Amino acid sequence: MALKIRLSRIGTKHKPIYRVVVTEERYRRDGAAVEILGTYTPEAKGNPLQIKLDRVDYWASKGAKPTDTMHALIKKERRRQAAVAAAPAPAATPA
Repeated sequence: MALKIRLSRIGTKHKPIYRVVVTEERYRRDGAAVEILGTYTPEAKGNPLQIKLDRVDYWASKGAKPTDTMHALIKKERRRQAAVAAAPAPAATPA
């Protein structure tokens, strides 16, 4: 059983919304998923990707391979979270 981490489309015409899923690679794009890991809304402002990176790491340790698109999105999300963690906390204003 070869697992893939990939996108599954759930949006309507001209409004794409995707689920980030772990699924058997032979299943259809929108077929059954083993687990839903998050969502990706390309038209959203701010942060279009909401993903559970701990679950991505878990499935990768079990042998699931991300598609090329998901690999790029996961890498981008890891960089974003590292930047947020490294950013200094805003100073409290005296009341």
